Amino acid sequence: MHVLVVLAHPEPGSFSQAVADAYCKGVEAAEHTWELADLYREGFNPVMSERDMQQFQGVPMPQDVLDEQARVERSDAICLVFPIWWYGMPAMMKGWLDRVWSAGWAYAWKHDPEYSLLEPRPMTYLMPTGASKRLIEKYGVEDRFDHIQRYGVMGYCGVDPVRIHNLLDASSETPRTQGVHEEHLKTAYQSGLQVFAGDAYNVENSGGR
Repeated sequence: MHVLVVLAHPEPGSFSQAVADAYCKGVEAAEHTWELADLYREGFNPVMSERDMQQFQGVPMPQDVLDEQARVERSDAICLVFPIWWYGMPAMMKGWLDRVWSAGWAYAWKHDPEYSLLEPRPMTYLMPTGASKRLIEKYGVEDRFDHIQRYGVMGYCGVDPVRIHNLLDASSETPRTQGVHEEHLKTAYQSGLQVFAGDAYNVENSGGR
């Protein structure tokens, strides 16, 4: 089986990069193959253009989008790795979804999740998050983000199951959060190792405790 790992972080030595690396090691340990789409390193353009909007008239997408869609098509599972900024995904990752998961390719334009055009495949979210579990729960951020991604985005695109890992307290290690990064890397590794295990939707809150 083959896994596409999509990474969005501008710094090559980031913790998000370490999370992606740990996930890939898990995939390898399970004897699957993987490829990395490092959006910043590869210079992906996340800005939706007038040309992109022609998808709704059935015009073929630009070549850079077709190249990314080919990556998705040859994958049996996908993992998105990105930090949570302002309680959402970075513009780079949002732009990748906006442009690549296009009408007529990922879904039929009928405002109905039953009209996905892609074969089902597991989708894993690994999201280093600076906020603590207490703060996330206080404002209900987790449930809202989960609902948007699970139903408002991937529900239209043939993705099943969806596994969302919030890697909390991940901005920097302090005496209070000592060992959290190590626990998150273990979560990432296990996610790669078990990428094709199970058939149920899961929401994972990995607070490192």
